[in-house]
Parts: sequence; structure tokens; C-alpha cells
Amino acid sequence: MDNQPLETQAIDLEKTKLAVIDAIEDIKGFDISVMDVRALTSLASYMIVASASSSRQTKAIASNVMEKLKELGVPARGTEGEREGEWVLVDLGDIIVHIMLPTTRAYYNLEQLWGAAEGTRSTSASKA
Repeated sequence: MDNQPLETQAIDLEKTKLAVIDAIEDIKGFDISVMDVRALTSLASYMIVASASSSRQTKAIASNVMEKLKELGVPARGTEGEREGEWVLVDLGDIIVHIMLPTTRAYYNLEQLWGAAEGTRSTSASKA
């Protein structure tokens, strides 16, 4: 993907992001949040956070995301948390997917964490 023109990379990234959301919705994942983190980190372009009703469902959603994206030629670079299932992370390179039980999601509150980091970064950047 790095050898492609930027315009093509952006289209592919958008297609990948939408495919992840579809894969989550296929298994009835809910409360999906998409965060553009390009200005905050070089780790990824997007973080997608979704909730599941049970640990079995978090595992099924993660599996579906990996399967659907592999069909599109985007293999997962790695996964974490599949054994316990409270929080399963799927690393797709430009997109990191977090599938969490609602209690785990409320505890870690990734959206607020990354939102606070974005606010801090823009505040410190404006002082420079």
C-alpha cells in the first residue's frame, strides 16, 4: 500500500474502515466509535472501538473482522485478548480495532483518553 499514490491509499483506507464497521455490525456489535488518530500517533490512522454483549461475542466479532478483511487482502498483523474475551484487539496496521464488553469499555474509556490526548496536543501545539 505504501507504493501507491496518496489518493489511492486514502481510498483503500476508507474502504478498509467501512469493511471493519460492516464486519462488526454483521455480528451485532454495537456502540461503534471511529477515531481518526493520525494527528496523535504514527501507530495507526484509525482506532475503532465497539461493544459486545458477551465474551463469546467479542471473539466472534474479532474473528469476523479478521476473516472479512483477509478476503479484501488486509491480513491482521496480530490479535490480543482472545482467550479472555473481555477486550479483544485486532491490529490491521492502519486500523486498530478494540472490541470490548461494556464494563471493560467504561473502565478504560478509550474515547475519552484519546480525546483528552487530542485536546492536550492541540493546546500544547497552539502554545508553541
